[in-house]
Amino acid sequence: MTRYNRQDVLRILQVSPRQLQGWERAGLIDVLESYTFQQLSQLRKLRLLSSKRIRTSRICASVAAMQRVSGMANPLIEAGMVSAGSRVVFRHQGAIYEPLTRQLAFDFEAQPELRPCAIIGAAAAQRFRDSQAAELFYQAVRLEDDPGAQHQVIDLYNRVLLLNPQHAAALINLGTIYYNQRQYMQAEEVYRRATTADPNYALAFFDLGNALDELHRLMEAIEAYRTAIRLVPKYADAHYNLALAYERIGEHRRALPHWMTYTRLDPIGPWSNHARGQARRLVEAEHLQIVARR
Repeated sequence: MTRYNRQDVLRILQVSPRQLQGWERAGLIDVLESYTFQQLSQLRKLRLLSSKRIRTSRICASVAAMQRVSGMANPLIEAGMVSAGSRVVFRHQGAIYEPLTRQLAFDFEAQPELRPCAIIGAAAAQRFRDSQAAELFYQAVRLEDDPGAQHQVIDLYNRVLLLNPQHAAALINLGTIYYNQRQYMQAEEVYRRATTADPNYALAFFDLGNALDELHRLMEAIEAYRTAIRLVPKYADAHYNLALAYERIGEHRRALPHWMTYTRLDPIGPWSNHARGQARRLVEAEHLQIVARR
């Protein structure tokens, strides 16, 4: 996979459309419909800084200052970017540089024989582990489309989870590999961990529902789909799969509103045609039952 669309970026980075648009308006990232892996890495740096509650205006000022003093065209790509309190600093050529104050410091993390946790404390060590986990995660994402690299990808995701057991995106992607290999019990276990790691991650509940459906545990699958819809009411695929599950347990009336919702959310295409046909069939059957009772 060499390019990622906007929905891929939002899912992988777990950022909102509003946040992405804010970076675009600030000029930190171009307005695009698809992104290269390098641009994805650039967005990852912005997400990490935003998670530290560093204002977009501060990031813009630091990037502009680094461009002026270093001659770099894009410091977000050409240099490492980290936070130091409320400041943005850049890691480049063995030094840490704070462009707004033009301060230099020796980069201890660049020296492999030194342990960050022993030098700069537990908080910095955690940031170091998070950075390692992020790099491993993007290596795995980049390899996912290579059929011969599946074992390597699984190993990379497991290494991510050793560093950060709550990495929801890594759990989702690992679960999907197991799901595609028809290892549904393993997929269910990993998806459940994702729902615990991020209880507001609708995709985790949707994927959990799919694994439970394959395991013929329909009542549990229905509950997972309903949770996904509660989190994201316009989740079209969750409405579709929930309607299918209701049909399979004979709850046709409960399936009907979800078929109809799906046709509104996704009005064109073969899945919409199927949903529309199912809704029409259920409505006609309901009319016949009313006439028969009368």
